[in-house]
Amino acid sequence: MNIDLLLPLIGIPIVVLGFALRFNPLLVVTLAGLVTGLAVGMDFLAVLETFGEKFMNSRQLASSLLILPVIGLLERHGLKERAQAWVANIRVASTGRILMLYFVVREVSAALGLLSLGGHAQTVRPLLAPMAEGAASNRHGELPPHIRDRIAAHAAACDNVALFFGEDIFIAFGAVLLMTAFLKENGITNVEPLAIGLWAIPTALSALIIHLFRLSRLDASIARQIHEWQQGANEHGGSKS
Repeated sequence: MNIDLLLPLIGIPIVVLGFALRFNPLLVVTLAGLVTGLAVGMDFLAVLETFGEKFMNSRQLASSLLILPVIGLLERHGLKERAQAWVANIRVASTGRILMLYFVVREVSAALGLLSLGGHAQTVRPLLAPMAEGAASNRHGELPPHIRDRIAAHAAACDNVALFFGEDIFIAFGAVLLMTAFLKENGITNVEPLAIGLWAIPTALSALIIHLFRLSRLDASIARQIHEWQQGANEHGGSKS
């Protein structure tokens, strides 16, 4: 086997190992990109130039300078509290139902190319997680910290999974065009972006069904954990008395 063909893949084990050891994700991905670039013969300055070019093209600078301060100001003036209060007035709202609705909307919008309609900074943290937490508080009262963390984790997972599987359906998405170009460079010329998008639909539907099934059981799981936590608190309080 020609070792040169495997050099572009050297970043994959670095990412897997770094995530498994729970290192900082940004540092892990940066190191993986740097090692991959050097392994394929790129000059160090060329690697840095590529990093800067991709950073600017992905509009991360605009996100950091504009979106995050606006979200911070909204949170400071009660955005989370207003979201929780609004959900409390909806009797049928539950944590699982809110997350299920967001998952469907997020995946469908991503499939249509509307990738910026959601996101962790602008939607999950200031709106989705507080709404899901408020629905649970409305049903069960004060929530223990581990339940709040679990709800926040599920809210973040909804955005990640829905976006990951939905965006590949949009034929103008960068990853789809990258896959098409890569296949053509290696002699596979009969694969078009439309074909990749169509083949992504079954995977996206499978992810939708599986994740909605998991979320449909979330409310019962939260109720059970809160009941166990309350029993433990009562037993601990009774032993003290």
